[in-house]
Amino acid sequence: MKPRLREKRSDDIITLRGDNVCIIGNCCCPPYGVMSVVGRRKEMEDTVAVVPSFHSEPNERSKSGRGPFSEFHFFGVYDGHGGSQVSVFCRERLHDVLAEELRASSPSRLDDCRRDFAEWKKAMTNCFVKIDTQVGGSCPSGTCSFDDSNGNNYSSSPCCRDSVAPGNVGSTAVVAVVSPSQIIVANCGDSRAVLSRGGKAIPFSNDHRPEREDEMIRIEAAGGCVVNWNGFRVEGLLAMSRAIGDRFLKEYIISEPELNCTDRTEEDEFLILASDGLWDVLSNENVCDVARKCLSGYRSEKNRSHYASAAAVAAALLTKVALARGSTDNISVVVIDLKKDRQNNGRNNGCL
Repeated sequence: MKPRLREKRSDDIITLRGDNVCIIGNCCCPPYGVMSVVGRRKEMEDTVAVVPSFHSEPNERSKSGRGPFSEFHFFGVYDGHGGSQVSVFCRERLHDVLAEELRASSPSRLDDCRRDFAEWKKAMTNCFVKIDTQVGGSCPSGTCSFDDSNGNNYSSSPCCRDSVAPGNVGSTAVVAVVSPSQIIVANCGDSRAVLSRGGKAIPFSNDHRPEREDEMIRIEAAGGCVVNWNGFRVEGLLAMSRAIGDRFLKEYIISEPELNCTDRTEEDEFLILASDGLWDVLSNENVCDVARKCLSGYRSEKNRSHYASAAAVAAALLTKVALARGSTDNISVVVIDLKKDRQNNGRNNGCL
């Protein structure tokens, strides 16, 4: 079911909060739709964050007084496991930490606030590692306290007593930053991003699963093992090879994200972020076909609210299709409409 959201308005700032969805920002943003459902699970461990204009930077036009700052918009999907504590923490904090990282450096190209891949890689990696440390993912003394599924208690360490979650709780993170000139996606875990460009579904992240050859090599080099037991699992326990949290497997489960970055083009249609509750039962092509049909009917519309409605319909329909296909997991979907002819600059011409 769709979460109940509490709305608070202050000038042009809108804050929407529900049990697992957080939307903070103003209306200066590409049209998007969000749907998050518990599905056939007993508990909801997914969370979603949407933060329009979470970061802004001066450009050549703004510095000369001829235009506004360039706006950056944040979208994130977090799929928790073992509990929702880490995914909730990511929803509340990750975009703020990323904004801090971006403010600490300047883009290499000031004319359009374009950063190169290395700059984005540094900012995203620092952000994910800091979040992982804050949730208690790193233990300086090398020991942590948690209870496993059999009730066994492992040795405790003072540095972990104030951690966000027990040692066996973690979360994936797939986040996207959409700027006037670029699309940047960082991924840690098996949530996924797919870009539709020119009618084609382009994978924009790589799932971090233990059976991936490079991930298996990394895990085994660190002294771990991948066991094929009810699917491939790290130490026979975790079905993903990277995550935020999971400090009881931190020697093998790293929080470093993989990045994909591209310049925006006229062929860009939409970007989809979703948890594996969607991708486990639908291919990238199936997902993009459904979203494209929902969005394409609105191209000639001039009412901006219709654009947002189309993206919301697409997100909702994708969750329904996934459930009909037998998905047994929580399902969270974000659809971001990137089509240039559906954009409306609103009150601020620097916004998308």
